[in-house]
Parts: sequence; structure tokens; C-alpha cells
Amino acid sequence: MSQKRRPSSARWLAEHESDPYVQEARRLGYRSRAVFKLKEIQDKDRLLKPGQVVVDLGSAPGGWSQLARPLLGPKGRLLALDILPMDPLPDVEFILGDFREESVLKQLEEAVGSQAVDLVLSDMAPNLSGVDAADQAGSIYLCELALEFARAHLKPKGGLLVKIFQGEGFEAYLKAVREAFESVTIRKPKASRARSSEVYLLARGYRA
Repeated sequence: MSQKRRPSSARWLAEHESDPYVQEARRLGYRSRAVFKLKEIQDKDRLLKPGQVVVDLGSAPGGWSQLARPLLGPKGRLLALDILPMDPLPDVEFILGDFREESVLKQLEEAVGSQAVDLVLSDMAPNLSGVDAADQAGSIYLCELALEFARAHLKPKGGLLVKIFQGEGFEAYLKAVREAFESVTIRKPKASRARSSEVYLLARGYRA
């Protein structure tokens, strides 16, 4: 027997379908509306450049990788990772797994090898439980793992772009990022929903 759609999910679906970024993503052949968040930051800050080695954490369904990979050119390299499957993209090396697991981290580190990374992108977010305190803690933990990975693999002056939700733990995390990088900017792209506490920290000039 099919279940009736809950009013809240029906409302979300209706909002999603009428979202101009969703419609524009479909029109342009992008895999998700999230691509416009990265595109706005790229247009403003020029963080993706030819020849870079980039790691895309929380990559599925692949919108960010889709935008980023062509900008890196033939000499660039993009490694993507997500707990969810992602359809293949040309010249994108994808790892399926949970970034919180040691074995998955090891797999990613082996793929990176001895190459120093220019930029770590993280659009990771936990599966939401609806319990705000738990969801916030889960989000901050993923941000901490992204920073830890960046510290271990970025080349001097490298960069980190990480999604974070403002709330408990935000200020402490911001302080940690500021200690590791020469400059940190908070970006709230237009494609981020106004009611969401989501922002992106753009950190540049890694102090290796």
C-alpha cells in the first residue's frame, strides 16, 4: 500500500519544483541547484584555476564536480567523495564511502598519493534528524574532518571552501580555520535559501 505524502514533504516538493535555481539547473544540464552556490563564489573569488588538484567532499549528485572539473583543464585533477553513489563524470575520480570512516579516509589519501592538494571543497552535511542540537553537532563534526584533511594535504597557500551552519560550535570552528589560514571570508550565496543558517567559509593562504 502506498503511503500518503506528508504535508511537509509535499510542501517541500512544491517549493523545490518552483525554485528558479532548480529550473535553471535543469535547463543548463547541471545535476543540482547547489552548483549555483559554487558558481557565485567562483565568479567572485576565482578559487578554481587550471592545473589545480582539488578534492570535492560530499560531492553527490555531482553539481560541484561538474562545474569545477572543466575549470581545472587537462593538467588538473579532481577527486570526489560521497556516502551516496554519484553517476560518473569525465575525468573525475570518485570514491563511494563515509568520510567519517577511517578506511574511507585511507582510500582517499591513497588516491591523492604524494600530490599536494590546492583546494579542498566541502559541501558535506549530515542526514538531518530534526533534532537541532544533534544536527548542528553532526554538521560541525564533518567541518572539523574537512579541516583536518585540509591540514594534512594542502600545499602551502592552499584553500578550503566549507559549508557550515551557524549555531553551536560555529565560532570555535571559525577561530580554528582563521588560525590555519591567512584569510577567511564568510560567503552566503544567493542560491542558499534565506531561511537557512547555511554559510560557506572560504579560507585561503594555508599556513603549512
